[in-house]
Amino acid sequence: MALVARRGGRRRRLMADINVVPYVDVMLVLVVILMVAAPFVNPSVVDLPSVAKAGQQRDVPVRVVVRSDGRVSILEPGKGEIPVPAGQLIASVRSRQKTSGTPVVIEADAKVQYKSVVDVMRDMQKAGIERVGLSVQLAQ
Repeated sequence: MALVARRGGRRRRLMADINVVPYVDVMLVLVVILMVAAPFVNPSVVDLPSVAKAGQQRDVPVRVVVRSDGRVSILEPGKGEIPVPAGQLIASVRSRQKTSGTPVVIEADAKVQYKSVVDVMRDMQKAGIERVGLSVQLAQ
């Protein structure tokens, strides 16, 4: 907004000044709001892995194979399938686990009855084996 000013009575010229006081007031209010709100904002803490942790080997899971005829075996790398008697599955799995947190993966044939796989999982759950998973083949 320009104002018309008279100087000397004869000439008229426009004054091109901007009133910045309202803008300064708004900025000061925003600064006060940010200063008051800053202590209430909790920065998120990201727990990044260290170099030593990143290089650790993961536990190789114990692989339990359930066949369509009801046979259960343990698949060991380099040795192949080792048949396990019906009552000895938990003891065989525990002997092959390096730690109590070593995962167990159940691999079942597509023609296996669902009940057989659930029975194996139930037995492992009762024995206190926590990390039990199912192996699947991705469709192509």
